[in-house]
Amino acid sequence: MRDGNDFWNKLDELVATSTIKIERSKGTPHPRYSSLIYPLDYGYLQDTQAGDGSNIDVWIGSLSTSNVTAVICSVDLAKRDTEIKLLLGCTSREAQDILNIHNIGSQSAILLVRAESIAINSEQATNS
Repeated sequence: MRDGNDFWNKLDELVATSTIKIERSKGTPHPRYSSLIYPLDYGYLQDTQAGDGSNIDVWIGSLSTSNVTAVICSVDLAKRDTEIKLLLGCTSREAQDILNIHNIGSQSAILLVRAESIAINSEQATNS
């Protein structure tokens, strides 16, 4: 049986071998919901495929790493779909902010946090 690190390592490999395309820059409003301002850059991994047939979505945080620090799994009853979003280099606070966005209206989401990223966040908080 494989351990959890294999999951995170494979996600890191997927990101490292993909081109990241930013669709919405930090600070810009959502095209349909103008009150939603993107707190981080939001985009996708080009030439990948998510469960909904589109590319895999990513949120880009402020940490210097491009490793996957967390994953959001969401369900949207209005759209009748589920999705995952990869959080790249996100602090704990950034991950929580993104989770909150995906827990609005007909959406519900959970956050899977990479154990190693907790240590990275703690170190950065200490050095700030």
